[in-house]
Amino acid sequence: MMTRRFVLFALVALSFAAVSCKRSTSRSATTGWKYNDQKWGGFEKLDYAGQITGPNLVPVEGGTFVMGLTEEDVNYEWDNVARRVTVSSFYMDETEVANVDYREYVFWLKRVYGETSADIAKKALPDTLVWREELAYNEPLIYNYFRHPAYDNYPVVGVSWVQANEYCKWRTNRVNEMLLIEKGILNPSPDQKGSESFDTKAYLVGQYQGDVNKNLKDMTTGGERPVRYEDGIMLPSYRLPTEAEWEYAALALQGKKLPNDEVITDRRLYPWDGSSVRYKKHNKYQGTMLANFKRGRGDYMGMAGKLNDHANIPAEVRSYLPNDFGLYNMAGNVSEWVEDVYRPTTSLTLRDEENQDLNPFRGNEFKRLKLDENGNLVPKDSMGYLVYELEDSASTANRDNYHVADAKNYDDDDDDFVYYEFGVHSLVNDESRVYKGGSWADRAYWLSPGTRRYKQQDQADRTIGFRCAMDRVGNQAGNNDNTIVDFGATKKSKVKRRY
Repeated sequence: MMTRRFVLFALVALSFAAVSCKRSTSRSATTGWKYNDQKWGGFEKLDYAGQITGPNLVPVEGGTFVMGLTEEDVNYEWDNVARRVTVSSFYMDETEVANVDYREYVFWLKRVYGETSADIAKKALPDTLVWREELAYNEPLIYNYFRHPAYDNYPVVGVSWVQANEYCKWRTNRVNEMLLIEKGILNPSPDQKGSESFDTKAYLVGQYQGDVNKNLKDMTTGGERPVRYEDGIMLPSYRLPTEAEWEYAALALQGKKLPNDEVITDRRLYPWDGSSVRYKKHNKYQGTMLANFKRGRGDYMGMAGKLNDHANIPAEVRSYLPNDFGLYNMAGNVSEWVEDVYRPTTSLTLRDEENQDLNPFRGNEFKRLKLDENGNLVPKDSMGYLVYELEDSASTANRDNYHVADAKNYDDDDDDFVYYEFGVHSLVNDESRVYKGGSWADRAYWLSPGTRRYKQQDQADRTIGFRCAMDRVGNQAGNNDNTIVDFGATKKSKVKRRY
């Protein structure tokens, strides 16, 4: 069951349309100057109520857990050795991205880029041939699974890691554009085309104006100005979850608060309590399957009249019981892409590096906006996106917190004489991406969140889908929890301070 704190976190964040970002009427605590007053210079400060929850997202309160295998390593891979880490609070999609969601994305690409760059929409299409097999009759699924309305609410498959990331970028822009429309800043622009389509980052740097309804009041000049990120109206980017986030969200471990201590119940085998894949409580649901997986050789859904998981291929995205974070199908149905680059030694390296036990992740590429010879931003690309480039060695040379711009290979136990040569000595390279969780075609072993596999980022599979995540900004415990107890005060005068 969800903790009381988490329930409050979720309830406060439920309202998506209401954005509470009122200007403060107070004064600066350090200068005494008035905020939001043109006579006093016009420095703007908000009474920010906290981050709202984007469509289909669920808030996941972060914390510490033991990341890694909880099952026996039957493959003797030793690629996910247990180690304790901490994950920051974040948001995760309640469900896998469904066919109807992805078709909306493809439709938008055709409408916006079809006249100028028809290949953009074609590149986004799922590979429906993933259903084809030499010795199986799956031809109907090639034509029906992605397009037929009977499968609208089934998870999209045949999408590569690259395609999933592009979907996340598109979704970020549509959600933030909608927020600006609901705030009365922009008018709807269904006729936007090509590079003049809305992009969050292009808007923030002034390379997109759109159909303006009414801008915000500029407290410095008394005129109007576009929305800034500091206004708290727009959300952070949708993205793929990191491997640590995905595993943490799947396990849904939550501490039990006692009067004088914390108790962390961890080392679950599955995203639910117990070692069985069936519901164990003594009620009418006892014995039913908790996930969609392959029970044994040739058994995908049981026998007629007594189907076990009721799905021979993926089931609808809201099938089976959600876990304690309210997330559906974090075991079974489809495996899911995560952001990380795969290395078999990553978990061993992380055990030895104390500064890598908070939000561990492999795959960083540190980029900056590309400038022209005059130091100005280069124009956005044909899709309306800003242009980025990797930082160079000159910009990282004097840093003491990172030393390389492309960190995919950083500290992966390779040296100048030992390296990953894809297709010759290894099937692992810089384009090998992790996917997590068992699928409808997997045995129960893969349902354990600690298991991990990998595939090339431009390849797709009928067993792999994805869901999106988002950063949580500000208070880690939710919008309602903005106090800490001052234990230095006396019992009678105990006060609470804002974070």
